[in-house]
Amino acid sequence: MSLDDRISTRILQELRRDGRLPNTELAARVGLSPSACLRRVQELERRGVIAGYRAIISPQARGAGFIAYVAVGLSRHSNEAQLAFERACLAAPAVRECHNITGTVEYLLRVELADLAAYKQFHSDVLGAFPWIATITTHVVMGSPKDERA
Repeated sequence: MSLDDRISTRILQELRRDGRLPNTELAARVGLSPSACLRRVQELERRGVIAGYRAIISPQARGAGFIAYVAVGLSRHSNEAQLAFERACLAAPAVRECHNITGTVEYLLRVELADLAAYKQFHSDVLGAFPWIATITTHVVMGSPKDERA
């Protein structure tokens, strides 16, 4: 079974829309018998194409009324500095995503907190406490008309 085939692509599209879709309904949507569909899904899981299933909880339900993307540039460009920064991000619950990127800065963070006051404290206590930060640029999310992170 190839990931490139039309049916596997349809299975992935349907599961991306609704990961809790019952196998019988999924099979009907992609034009397979339930047993053939289940085998395909299991093979996609076994190969790591489907990495897992999870519930997507809204930031508001978690008490996060303030969301920002934060670009962080380091003053030291060593493996030690990057690993230390990544450990600091892993330890900070407000950091929901941490991406090592190319360009003028090393990291892009997605930060979710209760409000602007909480972000100010995070900015001072977490980012401000890290010794090798050269630049911090914050982009506040005002709305998300399209968000397909899952």
